[in-house]
Amino acid sequence: MPICFDLDGTLGTFSSGYLLLREALGELWGQAPTREELGRCSGSTDWEIVDELHRMRYGTGLEEAGYAAYEEACVRRFRQTFAPGGEAAVAFRGVLEGMHWLATTRRVWLVSGNAPGLLAFKAEVLGIDPAIPRLGSLPRHDRSDLLRLARRGCPGPHLYFGDRPHDLAAARAAGMPFVGVGEQVPGAHPILGADAPATLVVEVATRHARADASES
Repeated sequence: MPICFDLDGTLGTFSSGYLLLREALGELWGQAPTREELGRCSGSTDWEIVDELHRMRYGTGLEEAGYAAYEEACVRRFRQTFAPGGEAAVAFRGVLEGMHWLATTRRVWLVSGNAPGLLAFKAEVLGIDPAIPRLGSLPRHDRSDLLRLARRGCPGPHLYFGDRPHDLAAARAAGMPFVGVGEQVPGAHPILGADAPATLVVEVATRHARADASES
């Protein structure tokens, strides 16, 4: 049973994320994409967003070497911005603790739209156990593809914790039940506050597993 967690907005928040993305691309491309251009992007992962911006700017798709260069530039800017004495990330302690509790008895994955190197940095800042596998944005994969990769070879039930409509859409596309975190993703699915205690996170995941088992 892979229980997958998004990172940004689900386990914590990093301010200035899209600003740093734009600055990293400005460093590489000579001019940063505008907010309007960023707002026209339909994808939710770093690969999708940077590929769309590249097509807007140059009329061609992004190459893997270009994505690697973006990843390196973006991680460098995040390290500078969130260095000691700089900006601080906000960790959702209860959700983080609940994820770690679940990882002691179940298969847990960190599945995020961040480029892999950026995901690794953010996970380190939030204190996420390195033993929890993580899957960041890969070339030519959308978010639902990442969820399918995480659950590959593992029987259900499956579950995805996320905080945005694109997380819910990816869960549906991948055929996975969904738990919302925060107020940005209303619906009939369970919804937890960002300040939810660890016990509630574990309870919701456990309740889902039992319900799924009774239906099968």
